[in-house]
Amino acid sequence: MQKPILKDFPNEFYTKRLYIRLPKPGDGESVYFAIDASKDDLKKWLPFAQKNQSMEDVETNVRESYIKFLKREDMRMHIFSRETGDLIGCTGLHRIDWEVPKFEIGYWIDSRKSGHGYITEAVQGITDYAFKELGANRIEIRCDVENRRSKAIPERLGFKMEGILQNDDVAVDGDGLRDTCIFAKIK
Repeated sequence: MQKPILKDFPNEFYTKRLYIRLPKPGDGESVYFAIDASKDDLKKWLPFAQKNQSMEDVETNVRESYIKFLKREDMRMHIFSRETGDLIGCTGLHRIDWEVPKFEIGYWIDSRKSGHGYITEAVQGITDYAFKELGANRIEIRCDVENRRSKAIPERLGFKMEGILQNDDVAVDGDGLRDTCIFAKIK
C-alpha cells in the first residue's frame, strides 16, 4: 500500500454554491467568529465548543489541521460561499483508514448561515470527493441520536442507517451517556 503522505489529490473542490478546501494558515479569524456566533448551537453536540477559545487558540488549531491534512492523517475542510467568499462552516474526513479506504464525515455550520441547505450540499460534495478522488469504499456519518438536524443530513442524502450504538459516548456536557447513530454509504 502506498504511504498516505504520498497520495496526490486535490485539496479543494466546488459545488454549485460552495468552495470547499483544506484549512490554511490565516483562516483562524473567520473560524473564530463563526464558532463565537454559533456557540449556543455547537455546545450541545461538539466537544471543541465546550471551552472558550481565543482567536490564537483557533488559529493554532487551524494550522494543526492544515499539517494533518498534508500528512493525510485527518482531512478537515472549510466551506465558503462561492458568491461572497464568506466562511459557512467546516466539514472533513476523519477516522481515516487508508487500507479500506474508509472515512467518517463530520460537519458544523455557522448558525447565521443555517437553513439554506449548505451543509447538505457540502456533505454531498465531500461524499463525491471521497469516492471519486480518494477511492473510498465506505463513508460513515456518526451523530448523537438526539441531534435531529445532524441526523437529517445523511437521511436526506441516502445514507443507510446501520444501527445505533447504545451508551457509546459521554454527553459533551458530561451529563450521562449518549447513543450514537451510524449511517453509511458504500461503493
